[in-house]
Amino acid sequence: MPITRSAKKALRQSLRRRIQNLKKSEAFKKLARDVRKLAEQKKKAEAQKLLPALYKALDKAVKTGVIKKNTASRKKSRITKLVNLI
Repeated sequence: MPITRSAKKALRQSLRRRIQNLKKSEAFKKLARDVRKLAEQKKKAEAQKLLPALYKALDKAVKTGVIKKNTASRKKSRITKLVNLI
């Protein structure tokens, strides 16, 4: 456990940031899962409606440093390609 005041504050900050990061990563993972599920069921229109929300979640994750820019681009590309193959 931290002893100094600054270490205690750093612990509080890291716990708060961890929760925020987990929320952001779970958000885009859930959306990606939903889009893949719709793609499997051949529901192209519904999958395309979810793509902007997925892009937004990925961009927010990049902006806050949860994932890297190229990782988000790769995920966007692969999901879009999957939806367009239907």
